[in-house]
Amino acid sequence: MDLELIKEDMIAPCGMDCAVCVGHLRIKNKCPGCKNGPTIPHCQKCRIKLCLDKKGEYCSDCAKFPCTRLKSLDKRYREKYSMSEIANLEFIRDKGMDLFLASERRKYQSEEGTFCVHDKKYY
Repeated sequence: MDLELIKEDMIAPCGMDCAVCVGHLRIKNKCPGCKNGPTIPHCQKCRIKLCLDKKGEYCSDCAKFPCTRLKSLDKRYREKYSMSEIANLEFIRDKGMDLFLASERRKYQSEEGTFCVHDKKYY
């Protein structure tokens, strides 16, 4: 099991853990994650990633946190995938990246592989 799959450079500005995204976990046309080069077309146009008001590395660094766009994304992810980007960013802000990454590994990695939040399969 590759515990290094979930690492700091896989955490998107919005708080999404790209390591548990179907775009990253799939075999063909694998997305490297928001911070690691050309991403899938959908993510290349991400209005949160491209935000002109962004101050710092993560949305939680911004005075407008959480903004309307992030709240909308977060609502969709809470309802469809049982995860919250806002909660992820608050965890990172309050407890630090190392504890967040350890929590993500416990939550999404097992002997079966890495659990994908989108299609609910292990890779």
